Amino acid sequence: MTRLFNEPAAFADEMIEGFVASHGRWVRRVSGGVARNTRSTPGTVALVIGGGSGHYPAFGGLVGQGLAHGAAMGNLFASPSAQQIYNVAKAADNGGGILLGYGNYAGDVLHFTKAQEKLRKEGIDCRSIAVTDDISSAPPSERAKRRGIAGDLTVFKVAAAASEAGYTLDDVVQIAERANHRTRSFGVAFTGCTLPGAEQPLFTVPEGRMAVGMGIHGEPGIGETDIPTADQLAELMVTKLLAEVPEGVEIRRSRVVPILNGLGSVKYEELFVVYRRVAQLLAEAGLDVVDPQVGELVTSFDMAGTSLTLFWLDEELEHLWLAPADAPAFRRGAITAQALAFDDGELADVERSIPAATAESRAAAVRVLAALGAAKDVVGANADELGRIDAIAGDGDHGIGMERGVRAAVEAAADAVARGAGAATTLHFAGDAWADKAGGTSGALWGMALRAVADALGDANAPDGGAVAAGVADAAAAIMNFGKAKVGDKTLVDVLVPFRDVLKEGVQDGRSLTDAWGTAVVAAQQAAEDTANLLPLMGRARPHAEKSLGTPDAGAVSMALIVQAIYESLLKENTVENSIKETA
Repeated sequence: MTRLFNEPAAFADEMIEGFVASHGRWVRRVSGGVARNTRSTPGTVALVIGGGSGHYPAFGGLVGQGLAHGAAMGNLFASPSAQQIYNVAKAADNGGGILLGYGNYAGDVLHFTKAQEKLRKEGIDCRSIAVTDDISSAPPSERAKRRGIAGDLTVFKVAAAASEAGYTLDDVVQIAERANHRTRSFGVAFTGCTLPGAEQPLFTVPEGRMAVGMGIHGEPGIGETDIPTADQLAELMVTKLLAEVPEGVEIRRSRVVPILNGLGSVKYEELFVVYRRVAQLLAEAGLDVVDPQVGELVTSFDMAGTSLTLFWLDEELEHLWLAPADAPAFRRGAITAQALAFDDGELADVERSIPAATAESRAAAVRVLAALGAAKDVVGANADELGRIDAIAGDGDHGIGMERGVRAAVEAAADAVARGAGAATTLHFAGDAWADKAGGTSGALWGMALRAVADALGDANAPDGGAVAAGVADAAAAIMNFGKAKVGDKTLVDVLVPFRDVLKEGVQDGRSLTDAWGTAVVAAQQAAEDTANLLPLMGRARPHAEKSLGTPDAGAVSMALIVQAIYESLLKENTVENSIKETA
């Protein structure tokens, strides 16, 4: 378990602060993560990698000459926000275009895509590569759905070396895609990992058993078996990987980089014992092993487990893999780096201006703040349970992410209200802060929802039921368009859609906003409970769909809790207003 921490919600930020303090020769802190603290060649492609924290040395430990130019570092097991990724990319930009590299997880895809769009709007040529090396997460026919695990390293290393060699952005993208195509990984675990402050690991493995087919976010395996001997484990992993070689590759006489990766609490000595047999098996298969890597390269906090990656080389890929590099956690060859001549440090946060708003809208902004405060209280009270539900088939970070997001939203909304903001501006501030601090899929979707409601309310008028219902409808449309989830996929959409429909119907029937909202809450709660009967078809829970049967979706539950809390806030306001009228 994780024993050393202060405030669990501050763990990731404090970890990054300590990492930068101890590795200033390579990296500097920038808003959203870290960037090189050494000079890069002007006009070359910048490789910006990233993902959730908890996987060191991925991702900050791979920033340096010959490797990444910057790393966006999210909360524990949660994607960095689009704003974080954008900030790191701007700090790392050399003028030759930007390649964003990340593991293929729903939250990362959402946020990196948003950041890419924002950079392109500014005229910066930006592309993306989502690593898909985990063969246990989807069949070969669905390779695009696979997760990225330790194969991140091979793709990032080759892309970075191509950039250092002066490749164009088109060529860097092409070589990164080829490396991804020729990388396969398979993992196992003996115990789950425990997030800071959590009393239980994200999953458990029975004594004497081994989970097979692990992710790197604490996701349960796809199967179990008795713990094998070291040699038997090597044989299992090699057999799995040799059963699925990339198209056009013949096993015998091929050159391959094996990466035996420790996931957090397996000792190096144990890894060497396993690798001994891996090397024998690869030789027996007629493979030429090149530059094997044994150690912790992509971890999962304190998980006891290991993964094996095979990176199938061609002449160009081998040349780029063996090129010099000098990062905190990955070094090879001789490389001379020059320190930056200036200290541009962390990008300064510019205070946002407050647009003009009517008195009616400013009064509505106070009610918006109260509603967000109610949401914060209910999320805080249920954060542990949300994490427990999420851990059944996912990574267990939903409670922590929601808590960070709603806290930041309330702080931003309070600042906006204090500066005279209207309802729309207050929600814009809150939505941006939620997405930025929560990260992950839920952070992106909740930020998007608040901004959609804000646009429907505006800063000119007192919001009525029709405007609020329209805003909720816009939020649902934005979330489904961006995340591609639909009703029945076991996501928050299963709650949001019936809530939207019942709210709209109540408002159109002439009922007050509070009454219509209350009726919609009943529908939302029932819909959240009903997700227990669904199989997840989206996100990290998808590979473990059967395990989630009988348990509601964490995102659906949190949405039902929040709309219930907002209803209680509306009732309280009505009570106060009626009391004032009676007193007058």
